[in-house]
Amino acid sequence: MLASQLRRRLRQEASAAEWSESQRAVLLRLERHDGASVTELAQAEGVRSQSMGATVASLIEGGWIKGEPDPADGRRTLLSLTPQTRKVLRQVRAAREDWLQHAIEARYSAAEQKQLATAVALLQRLLEPRA
Repeated sequence: MLASQLRRRLRQEASAAEWSESQRAVLLRLERHDGASVTELAQAEGVRSQSMGATVASLIEGGWIKGEPDPADGRRTLLSLTPQTRKVLRQVRAAREDWLQHAIEARYSAAEQKQLATAVALLQRLLEPRA
C-alpha cells in the first residue's frame, strides 16, 4: 500500500536511532502518556507483560527511558522518556518533514503541490469522527 511505502521511506530518511517496531511503539506511547507501567504498556500494545518487560529493559539499557517509583504506590515503577529521547524524537520528526518538503518541492510543480495539499485535506477528513 502507498501509505506503508511512504512510511518506510520517511523512516529511512530519518533514522537517528535504530529502534525496533515494538520499541518505537513504546516510545511513542510514553511520549503521549508519560508515566506508564510495564503492565499498562503491555495492555495498550496487546502483548504479554513478559514481552513488554524485555522491550522496556532494552530501552532502559539504551538510555531511552527511565523508571521511577510511583509516588502513590512504591511497588510500581512508572516509565518515562529521557530528555535525550525527547530530543531525538524531535530531530527525527524535523528530518522527516524536511525530506518530505524538499522532495515535494523538487518533484512537483506549483499546481501539483496545490493538488497534493487538497488530497491531504481530503484524506484527513477520513480520520475525523462522523457527526
